[in-house]
Amino acid sequence: MKTSKLAAAIAAAMAASAAMAQQAPATPTPATLTLTATSEVQAAPDIASIGAGVVTQAAEAQAALAANSEKMVRVVAALKKAGIAERDIQTSGLNLQPQFRYEQNQPPALTGFQASNRVQVTLRDVRSAGKVIDALVKEGANQIDGPDFRVDNPEPLLDRARTQAVQKARARAELYAAAAGLSVKRITAINEGFSQPAPMPKGRMVAMEARADAAPPVAPGEVGLSATVTMEFELGPR
Repeated sequence: MKTSKLAAAIAAAMAASAAMAQQAPATPTPATLTLTATSEVQAAPDIASIGAGVVTQAAEAQAALAANSEKMVRVVAALKKAGIAERDIQTSGLNLQPQFRYEQNQPPALTGFQASNRVQVTLRDVRSAGKVIDALVKEGANQIDGPDFRVDNPEPLLDRARTQAVQKARARAELYAAAAGLSVKRITAINEGFSQPAPMPKGRMVAMEARADAAPPVAPGEVGLSATVTMEFELGPR
């Protein structure tokens, strides 16, 4: 008898709970808005890099390498004379390769050897780029690329871009919310996207009409640094 009464009580409690659950109104899911914003700041570069190399050819490997080394010693000496510190001169490639002549239906014929040596140079005075390039060429460098300009310490500028990106996303959220007859209640998530200096423009080499031995003009211009944020907002009634 007691068992049947207990079972009946449990059944009644479960039925009451089910009835209350059916009567309780479901909590509405708040409206959300996800936006991505990017901001970029411009700054004058204060550092630049130049790639400089020497390529030589000779019938024998040793002769090609010796000629290359002789010119490369002069190139490095010219860099140091221009005020470039040793820590800002780094060898980035040294190669010695055989050269062949190819003719139809004939095996490749060895014609000589090509030696190449390349250094990457960091310039901490961007105004000296033209003079340094001129000095390199005069001392035997026959491969030049750059200069690539950048900002040595980009973090303060990136922080400014991040702040502006957040402000831009927030303003856009307010715009969308108002257009939908809602308001922004709170920010539920902030994620930083890929942030870094924008692609660095190369120095502009200007065609010369002056003396042939004059240093090539180089214009540093400005570089851009960008930041991207993705933000999620909770919206609600006004």
